[in-house]
Amino acid sequence: MKVLVIGGGAREHALCRSLSLDPQVTALHCAPGNAGIAEVAELHPVDALDGAAVARLATELAAGLVIVGPEAPLVAGVADAVRDAGIPCFGPSREAAELEGSKAFAKDVMAAANVPTARSYVCTTPEQIDDALDAFGPPYVVKDDGLAAGKGVVVTPDLAAARAHALACGRVVIEEFLDGPEVSLFAITDGETVVPLQPAQDFKRALDGDEGPNTGGMGAYSPLPWADPKLVDEVMDSVLQPTVDELRRRGTPFSGLLYAGLAITGRGVRVIEFNARFGDPETQVVLARLRTPLAGVLLAAAQGDLAALPPLNWRDDAAVTVVVASHNYPDTPRTGDPIEGLADVAAQDAPDAYVLHAGTRLDGDTVVSAGGRVLSVTATGTDLTRARERAYAALGRIRLAGSQHRTDIARAAAEAARD
Repeated sequence: MKVLVIGGGAREHALCRSLSLDPQVTALHCAPGNAGIAEVAELHPVDALDGAAVARLATELAAGLVIVGPEAPLVAGVADAVRDAGIPCFGPSREAAELEGSKAFAKDVMAAANVPTARSYVCTTPEQIDDALDAFGPPYVVKDDGLAAGKGVVVTPDLAAARAHALACGRVVIEEFLDGPEVSLFAITDGETVVPLQPAQDFKRALDGDEGPNTGGMGAYSPLPWADPKLVDEVMDSVLQPTVDELRRRGTPFSGLLYAGLAITGRGVRVIEFNARFGDPETQVVLARLRTPLAGVLLAAAQGDLAALPPLNWRDDAAVTVVVASHNYPDTPRTGDPIEGLADVAAQDAPDAYVLHAGTRLDGDTVVSAGGRVLSVTATGTDLTRARERAYAALGRIRLAGSQHRTDIARAAAEAARD
């Protein structure tokens, strides 16, 4: 089977790495890709937001499966264009992708499906914003209604900062603060059958100790030794299946990857957000633990055949990923800096640790930074302690001027598991 992956971040690199190891995949292509993906897939220049161009490329390649990775092409309807060309596509329709494209839409779906989530107000005027902020009090949770690459959320005790962010967003969702640890749970669905993956936890704040501004994610780990063993079943019954059923009832079935960002509160599980695609950096650790070949699962979802598949098979190993970000991320990151040490990781740490590229490009023969989150180092081990030791050892071989990373990814969970 020929597979075409759309996107060029660490999520797509993780997908391409898994697909490159799948014996069912006879040819692997990616558009536009990045410097790391080029090592495992043939790259093609394409505007990922241009559905006609993506469908044309898939047709020229005679692709048997197209996987649309990022949220913006999904919200733009790229998956619809590919399916209209008669090619199986893993990714929801434009209408179903509004589950991520509009937080107000997601709240409406959750209300209709009786999915537990934070109380919220949708605001479009300064007066509505002030009333909502006053109703909930600090800490304030303010979310841009549209796509914001993981950086449209402000959680702050500062009323002035919360109000300024809300006014800058236009249409905004203001909601109650949810206490408790956060969990990410992915599920693959064909619009009826829902197959959950393993839960993970990511780290949104830029600095150690969950300090600093929100980011797209600075690291992740899986499994979660502290989580209730019944968590996945509970989320399936109360969140994932009801949401998929409600979207099908509305005539906009969701086929693809449904991501639930969850808070485990004193009142039970609550949904923080939905995404309509694999999340970054959680994808890196979840796929590192998946033993079942990936292509057949995604093709079954695209063709409506998930119910016929056997249960997924998982490795017992733990996985940790640590993101290396550019100087000044998440504000205005510096780009164009050479990245050294990648060959050292490949030579000394593989297969237990490896680098997945996000914001990189080739400048001649040199890999240079080309975005805020530049790459992630992913490692596996018999437990979280071993996995994080390997991840940080491999990260120590990489040299990128002015770069930053968190030093505490999975530390607390690893220490608790040892006690």
